[in-house]
Amino acid sequence: MPASQPAPGDDAQAPPRKSAARVVNPEANRQNIIEVATAEFSQHGLAGARVDEIASKTDCSKRLIYYYFGDKEGLYLAVLENVYRRVRSVESELDFDHVDPAEAMRRMVGFRFDHHFQNRDFVRLVTIENIHEARFLRQSDVIRELSAAAVERVARIYRRGVEAGVFRDGIEPVDIHWQISAMSFYNVSNRDTFSALFGIQLDAPGNVARLRANVIESVLRFVTKNTPANPET
Repeated sequence: MPASQPAPGDDAQAPPRKSAARVVNPEANRQNIIEVATAEFSQHGLAGARVDEIASKTDCSKRLIYYYFGDKEGLYLAVLENVYRRVRSVESELDFDHVDPAEAMRRMVGFRFDHHFQNRDFVRLVTIENIHEARFLRQSDVIRELSAAAVERVARIYRRGVEAGVFRDGIEPVDIHWQISAMSFYNVSNRDTFSALFGIQLDAPGNVARLRANVIESVLRFVTKNTPANPET
């Protein structure tokens, strides 16, 4: 007896469905882990962060995390490298070479102030690494190279300013970098304590704008040649 034929449009006409295989993207997995771990380490520090907690918030198992990063310290170092890479990669795309040196310095200082303000996790991680006396950062050629490039960007602007007669000679570019970092960092690292002690909400929009302008002016005053009040003609 012949088998009955399914009617046109019957589901039996459709070919068997294949079970969807999960596409594994190692780089996406790594980045997902690093993003979650950034929040975990910045909130709880190296000692307080838990790999189990990180795994529970990602698409990856604890075993896979160890496969990618070796151990918790390896993951912590990867997080450090990523936050440094993030700021330096954006900074490297900004145009500082086609504006006058003073404007270039203003843009540089403003960008770094904004980055610190907008990325509190970066400030917290650097603070944590200072507690560890830069033990992990010292292991990273990546961070060392990124930091050297950051100072060189400052140096290029500064050299142009000296050559143009706008900036005073004899300043070490790393000292300019220090000035920018110190003021931008303190504004975030001590935001809560400073606000509580002096009744000033540092992250209020008006205060942020004023502090940003002050930091830019401070750095420009540091590098700019002094001009006599009544120059002789």
